[in-house]
Amino acid sequence: MVSVTHAIAPGDTAAPLDMLATGLDEAGRGQIQSALDWIADLYEDKVLGTGESTWTHAIGAALITASLRMDLETRLAALLFAVWEELEDPVEEVGARFGSEVSALVRGLHRLNGLRVLTRMTATASAPEIRAQTEVLRKMLLAMVEDIRVVMVRLASRTQTLRYYTELPGEARVDVARESLDIYAPLANRLGVWQIKWELEDLSFRFIEPDTYKRIAKMLDERRVEREQFIQDAIERLKRELSAVGIEAEITGRAKHIYSIYNKMRKKRLDFSQVFDIRALRVLVNDVRDCYTVLGFVHQIWQPIAQEFDDYITKPKGNNYQSLHTAVLAGDGRALEVQIRTHDMHKHAELGVAAHWRYKEGARDGGDYDEKIALLRNLLSWRDEVTDSAQWMEQFKRASLDDTLYVLTPQGKVVDLPRGATPVDFAYRLHTDLGHRCRGAKVDGHLVPLNTALESGQTVEIVSAREGGPSRDWLDARQAYVATSRARSKIKQYFAQLDEEDLLARGRSFVTKEMQRDGHAQANIDGLAERMGFKNAEALFLAAGRGEVGPRAVQTALREGTAPVAAPSEEEAFVVSRSRSGDNQDKILIVGVGKLMTSLSRCCKPAPPDAIEGFVTRGRGISIHRVDCHDFQQLAAKHPERVIAADWGERANDSRTALYQVDIVVQAIDRQGLLRDISEVLSREKLNVIAVNTLTKKGTAYMRFTMEVGGVKQMQRATTLIREVSGVIDAQRK
Repeated sequence: MVSVTHAIAPGDTAAPLDMLATGLDEAGRGQIQSALDWIADLYEDKVLGTGESTWTHAIGAALITASLRMDLETRLAALLFAVWEELEDPVEEVGARFGSEVSALVRGLHRLNGLRVLTRMTATASAPEIRAQTEVLRKMLLAMVEDIRVVMVRLASRTQTLRYYTELPGEARVDVARESLDIYAPLANRLGVWQIKWELEDLSFRFIEPDTYKRIAKMLDERRVEREQFIQDAIERLKRELSAVGIEAEITGRAKHIYSIYNKMRKKRLDFSQVFDIRALRVLVNDVRDCYTVLGFVHQIWQPIAQEFDDYITKPKGNNYQSLHTAVLAGDGRALEVQIRTHDMHKHAELGVAAHWRYKEGARDGGDYDEKIALLRNLLSWRDEVTDSAQWMEQFKRASLDDTLYVLTPQGKVVDLPRGATPVDFAYRLHTDLGHRCRGAKVDGHLVPLNTALESGQTVEIVSAREGGPSRDWLDARQAYVATSRARSKIKQYFAQLDEEDLLARGRSFVTKEMQRDGHAQANIDGLAERMGFKNAEALFLAAGRGEVGPRAVQTALREGTAPVAAPSEEEAFVVSRSRSGDNQDKILIVGVGKLMTSLSRCCKPAPPDAIEGFVTRGRGISIHRVDCHDFQQLAAKHPERVIAADWGERANDSRTALYQVDIVVQAIDRQGLLRDISEVLSREKLNVIAVNTLTKKGTAYMRFTMEVGGVKQMQRATTLIREVSGVIDAQRK
């Protein structure tokens, strides 16, 4: 393709008409003329961001589509690419002048143009996580359009931009070149538009690596006349040999473009002289048998190079590409590459599923997506052969990329999701925790319901809570909150874990209370679980939470693991041991009464030297309360006759042997690491924490620590130290 736009003055509608209307009938020619007259006024003195005249760019892009034999509608869309910003109602006005099909193409171009900032940012970034998105962007560009011809016009437009930059040195063209090499050239390759692909690659390479480009171009140019003469002589010689045995063959010289030569030299670490396909022939024959016959003549005429023969007919490539490749040494001692294939193989290689873009780009398996791309590529060629437009459209619909959509994060990251996905799916696709905390969503800056189906090209922002989990309604298929199996699985896992945690909490509370009831708070829980036939304490808690373990079973197991208790003296009664060693030395003296079992109440958890009194219970002996205990005061007021004087025994005040449970309540500003910092304080004080309950409301954390202390003084020191922890508002005994 040769650029001619530099010779066409802005507003000159006559000069480009013949070239733009090549292959069209009179009606089509009239449409082109009408479009030229219209945009001459619309574009007038308009200039693009690159500095190129809008008129010049439109003509250049349209000429490229004409050289590719694209249809009338595509050429018109290329001419009208910039009218969207110039009209109040572009859909209606373009549709009224040129039909709804052209209007839809122009609208598609406008949508793709909206991605220019994103593609430029991704293609020019160096961070691996951003550069890795180029493949997703290529798919996004295709998936965002309802008609693949929109992408064709976009490729033509980018080619024209690079042509313009050949006359405009500067750093700006380097960024555009990188974007073209990463995004647009691979797209052209996948769509089989080889002419555009080669030009995009060569021009981009010229701007990015100007010295290397000039060096290779110079070496090619120095040998151009010699190479062309050699190719012509080789073609004539091979034709004579084949004609003598009656083989019909189409033989052509195959040009190697500069970027392809550079890639081969770089990847295989070759010198220019070692690139065998600088001089190359392509031989097309009628059947497979002729392929091998031609191969024999090639090896007879020229000396084959060892290790440079590949039979892709007997063993096709993974993409079903078929051809014979060989390299030979010509009379001057330099290499000549020869490709031999049938006409059907050639058509398949150029337009069909077997196009060899995969091994050139090193892409991974794309599955059904690649088959759709291949079908789209075929349609680009077949449309001229299909006379029934309805048949063509039916084939096109089957190839539409409607199974994947591509949306953006506010930071510009591209996220691919299945068709029908919602903001909830999007949140879980980014991060499981974000999905759990998702409470709302903005699409293109507007709040939308969480069950809104997303569309390609939209920017999605998730509104999340600081904490919390998903709603069970999200699993209701009728409400269509989630469409992906990933999101549904994560939500189910959350609730399964939540249910188990709830059972654990309930079971732990039940077992702890039963242990406290009989004064076995320091019993070995793992040992208790083993005696009851459970693998570990967690299994016991789960069973208790499900109601499979009752109070009697726990009490029986506790008694089985308790050492015999020494008989109390006449002067004092004993409370169940509170020491870690399990001895029975801690005593509470009940004044005037002997041989009564006593226990510390769970409501106020008294500890020496608290003022205490006893309350005679029914069946559980005497319950010891703090004098200021609210529950005790209510009981004493109701049953004053059951109140009994009590005092701590001498051993009870020895903190080296006696340990008592107390509760400390902490109020603090919630922050990360708060629980860890408080726990470190208690650990330094060598306090054994046996239970922790936490609750956060509106940024304030409420914590209750149940711990063992030797007395109130040790507890008071702990609360003082906790108050010094950053963020703690208050800490006090419950």
